[in-house]
Amino acid sequence: MKQTFYSNGKLLITGEYLVLDGAKAFALPTKLGQNLTVENAQNNQISWKSYDSDGALWFDETITFSNILNQTKFENQSVKNTLIEILHQAYKLNSDFIQKSDGYVVTTQLTFPKNWGLGTSSTLINNIATWLKVDAFGLLKESFGGSGYDIACAQNNTPITYQLINQKPIIRKVSFDNNFKENIYFVYLNKKQNSRNAIESYLQKKNNLNKIIPEINHITDKVLAAIDFENFAIQLQNHENLVSQVLEIPTVKEVLFPDFNGTIKSLGAWGGDFIMVLSTENPKEYFKLKGYEVVFSFHELIL
Repeated sequence: MKQTFYSNGKLLITGEYLVLDGAKAFALPTKLGQNLTVENAQNNQISWKSYDSDGALWFDETITFSNILNQTKFENQSVKNTLIEILHQAYKLNSDFIQKSDGYVVTTQLTFPKNWGLGTSSTLINNIATWLKVDAFGLLKESFGGSGYDIACAQNNTPITYQLINQKPIIRKVSFDNNFKENIYFVYLNKKQNSRNAIESYLQKKNNLNKIIPEINHITDKVLAAIDFENFAIQLQNHENLVSQVLEIPTVKEVLFPDFNGTIKSLGAWGGDFIMVLSTENPKEYFKLKGYEVVFSFHELIL
């Protein structure tokens, strides 16, 4: 019997980094995500194949049940080792998938290029958790770590706010239905940012969060309540300036696009992946002339 699972990708609009420490974040699930299919097999092993959005096979390995139980580490095989760790943690949450099975054939298929940073890991973890009937947030915590907002996006088809209160995720579906979505674009910066490294850097620099987090929460509320484009842009610029102060690094507009006539906000881990662009005119030509070919309108990318 073949089983198929699907999870949405994600973009974090407000609360990046600070969501780890309890800030209220606003996030959007994307139309792009990842599929996972599972079939039963033999030999007490998992035959695992992963395909990129263009159909290219980028991971093809066999993982034995023994590898999972013993958390086997393979030299110079970081992807395989990470997958074994995820499956080991899943086994600790639900041992039946090994104890009551003879083996599996698993195939994953991204619908976005894996270097885009839209949630290659979070969609995988959520799909595995759904397949094995374990808590995706718990599986994330025990494997990759992170706030979990990306798991919430994987599971929801509407905009959400996400907040950790006493380390428990509080997820609320919210309305983001305004008349200026046509002025919102998303641009890929041609490089994937390592989220783990970015988080480690943040943890070393964070200070005075008791003052900053309430300000971020206030901005998130104002972003969601904005009824005109100008106020929406002002709030996101205020957010960008605040996070720039926390991280002690300049904004992406200051570094890459100082001549752009509009608002630019980093999303997720600063320094890579996607940025949000607010412009009264279509900015695609501006970014393409600077070498950034991947430019989405709001409606093209967001669920």
